[in-house]
Amino acid sequence: MLIWSEVSWIPNKHYSGIYGLMKLVLTKTLPANLERVIVLDTDITFATDIAELWAVFHKFKGQQVLGLVENQSDWYLGNLWKNHRPWPALGRGYNTGVILLLLDKLRKMKWEQMWRLTAERELMGMLSTSLADQDIFNAVIKQNPFLVYQLPCFWNVQLSDHTRSEQCYRDVSDLKVIHWNSPKKLRVKNKHVEFFRNLYLTFLEYDGNLLRRELFGCPSEADVNSENLQKQLSELDEDDLCYEFRRERFTVHRTHLYFLHYEYEPAADSTDVTLVAQLSMDRLQMLEAICKHWEGPISLALYLSDAEAQQFLRYAQGSEVLMSRHNVGYHIVYKEGQFYPVNLLRNVAMKHISTPYMFLSDIDFLPMYGLYEYLRKSVIQLDLANTKKAMIVPAFETLRYRLSFPKSKAELLSMLDMGTLFTFRYHVWTKGHAPTNFAKWRTATTPYRVEWEADFEPYVVVRRDCPEYDRRFVGFGWNKVAHIMELDVQEYEFIVLPNAYMIHMPHAPSFDITKFRSNKQYRICLKTLKEEFQQDMSRRYGFAAPKYLTAENNS
Repeated sequence: MLIWSEVSWIPNKHYSGIYGLMKLVLTKTLPANLERVIVLDTDITFATDIAELWAVFHKFKGQQVLGLVENQSDWYLGNLWKNHRPWPALGRGYNTGVILLLLDKLRKMKWEQMWRLTAERELMGMLSTSLADQDIFNAVIKQNPFLVYQLPCFWNVQLSDHTRSEQCYRDVSDLKVIHWNSPKKLRVKNKHVEFFRNLYLTFLEYDGNLLRRELFGCPSEADVNSENLQKQLSELDEDDLCYEFRRERFTVHRTHLYFLHYEYEPAADSTDVTLVAQLSMDRLQMLEAICKHWEGPISLALYLSDAEAQQFLRYAQGSEVLMSRHNVGYHIVYKEGQFYPVNLLRNVAMKHISTPYMFLSDIDFLPMYGLYEYLRKSVIQLDLANTKKAMIVPAFETLRYRLSFPKSKAELLSMLDMGTLFTFRYHVWTKGHAPTNFAKWRTATTPYRVEWEADFEPYVVVRRDCPEYDRRFVGFGWNKVAHIMELDVQEYEFIVLPNAYMIHMPHAPSFDITKFRSNKQYRICLKTLKEEFQQDMSRRYGFAAPKYLTAENNS
């Protein structure tokens, strides 16, 4: 906020708002020991190695401290329309979409005082900036031409209206940096815009993991983390038949938090609940339905490749339902490795909630209408703020792709009796939800407590400080069971809500469940991981944990 105030006094008409002025204060915001920096606008596509541009610093002489490309439009010539009055500039002026800054020299020249005095003087006549920082940079340069080293124009091929950018290139090898410096962005008019647009879209389709692979690089904190990772991996036995499972636990995934715009207004009564879930591309069609059933905040972790992330962006932007919701946090975890990191995804979604409580759900479930408000009331009724409770939302399923969703518990019970609905996993894994005691739920009017049993995996509402999911479980199997077991060993009470329900919608089986069913080694490794998890539980929780080993032996 302190830096914000450094430029917020400057009236600005540019579409970038106050952010378009922040380059002026880089000498103050960047570390004092940082001597030089390349500053880029976010609407730039590099068509070459940025190291080539860095090498240009060596060409600076004398008092040159700014590397800039000449403006390729007639804006600063003042002849675009009648009464057009631009800020002062040297000739055509310079474009600040690409800047090489010698920070150490700028600080010695007292850059802050220089630009501030210039801005104050010009604003007396101009009243506001039209091109944000660019106007102020050009006004300073007009007074001090010696500050600039003029870069060849291929380092900033500008695609705004009224430009002469075609003079900067004759063939593809000439292109270095393409600058979409128009409010129209990819829709700008230019003779070669189709080529530039395809270049940009091709880059978006790259597997971003390829960009992480390098032979040489600057030492950084990431290298230290990488060394720790290598140490952990070296301790694994590569001849172990479950090596790939164990390795997955240490895989580092690129993560893009808040991929789309997110806004959240905290509830005044501190009872707010976020729905938490994870998904991959094949479950994208569930998003609109969930948004229609749940009006509260949502935190989603999406496991996508770079190309799929762009497909998701187009899908979301084309959906009125999704675009009308700003309280949904979309967090992209980029694909790496051969397993679906289900518990890592859940942890990412859990960590980035803004509410005191969370509903740990799955993407293929639709919550009952009104569940959001009902859970908020239940939070107060059961005093979740001061007690360790996990409120259970009973789970049901339909085998029909088209379902008239029940509007009430009475309607749901009628559909159960008719065989339109079933208790979840009734046909294949009864143990997962049997402790919910559906027979009691049918007639219950008040919340009731149930005891943990082996393989219990209900969907629960808990405080945000509950334990994370265990990352060793990937793909299909035991990922939720282990979490519920840990809640139990930490003495959470399991309370079933009498008027809550959620319904699982049918879909094609996931790749991971198919592997589980068809691959014997997969099942053996899952059993091994289960046993190791239980042993870890015994070590961590001592006397409280042996009952889980007993339960496992009896199940």
